[in-house]
Amino acid sequence: MQRKKMKALSLFSGSLASRIAARLVEHFPNVEEIALLYFRCPYFGGYERIREIVKEEWPGVYFRTQSLKKEYRRLANIGPTGCFSLTSACLSCRTIMLSHAIHYMERIGADFVVTGELMGKNGLFEREMLQIEQALGISGLILRPLSGRLLPVTKAERAGKIDRNVLGRLTVDDSAELANIGAHLGLLGADGLPAEVRCKLTSRQFSTRLEDLLGERWFNISSLKLLDFALYYKVPPDVKIVVAKDEEEKRMLQNFFLPHDLRVYLPIRGGSMTLVRANWATKSQAETEEIIEFASRITVTHSETVRQSSMQVNYRFENDDETLQLNVFPFSSEREICNYCCVPVAPYASSSESLVRS
Repeated sequence: MQRKKMKALSLFSGSLASRIAARLVEHFPNVEEIALLYFRCPYFGGYERIREIVKEEWPGVYFRTQSLKKEYRRLANIGPTGCFSLTSACLSCRTIMLSHAIHYMERIGADFVVTGELMGKNGLFEREMLQIEQALGISGLILRPLSGRLLPVTKAERAGKIDRNVLGRLTVDDSAELANIGAHLGLLGADGLPAEVRCKLTSRQFSTRLEDLLGERWFNISSLKLLDFALYYKVPPDVKIVVAKDEEEKRMLQNFFLPHDLRVYLPIRGGSMTLVRANWATKSQAETEEIIEFASRITVTHSETVRQSSMQVNYRFENDDETLQLNVFPFSSEREICNYCCVPVAPYASSSESLVRS
């Protein structure tokens, strides 16, 4: 009696691992159809490039996206130590994604979910992988073809629909072998996108900023998006100063001003623009004036037309029609600025430009 053909739902991130996993399962004899599912959330970038990869490598394959925007706080919870942990974030993130994926798998009539997970990647080993499945009540429904023979048998294997011998034994240390498999399958090149663009949580600079932000009682998507800018300053306890240097960055920053934010800018061509966010209701008049002067000096320091002499800046609160002026000197060095700040302000080591625009 011929076995019924199966349908697979593959989680797709654009990484080489997720591309290989989808391609391998697509070639399994008993798999008749495969669908791709991509999750969107404030921490994930490069969506347009991922769409291009799907069009190039999976023409005609059903590709669906789902938003995790509402779960962005749970995706990067701070642990009991009060410090950001990539392993804890990955554990939380995968739990949320798989809970959504299983519901979608049932909706489209798929038989199992495929992931490109590698044993040990970001600190997730067999114990963590099985912990997720047990917590969600989906044991045996997740196929990880790259590391499958290192993990317990899945339901599809037990039913004889998938040959366990075709599954891999790869771990996080087998990146070279992963590239060879990709080339053999016609998936040329390395990852379609760097890891820190696909998921900003893998960037040490971003996670340091995020750890500080998660320590605040209240924050929103707007505050989260500000972390993407290369020139991001935090002055304890709650003052955030974000500088946009060029015209494209200024257009991006324009989207994130809230009614109580302070706008600081140079009224000249090539001048930087700065957003300042704080709990102004808790500030005295003297404290507010000190913040304005500090932000103004930062703005002047990072302008293309910076001079050592005093320069005029304009500033106003977004909910106020009055624009005021202030003359300030630039800082002599970045170190002088950092003496006021608690969060590293260095640009992203990979490409802050790509993160800002994702």
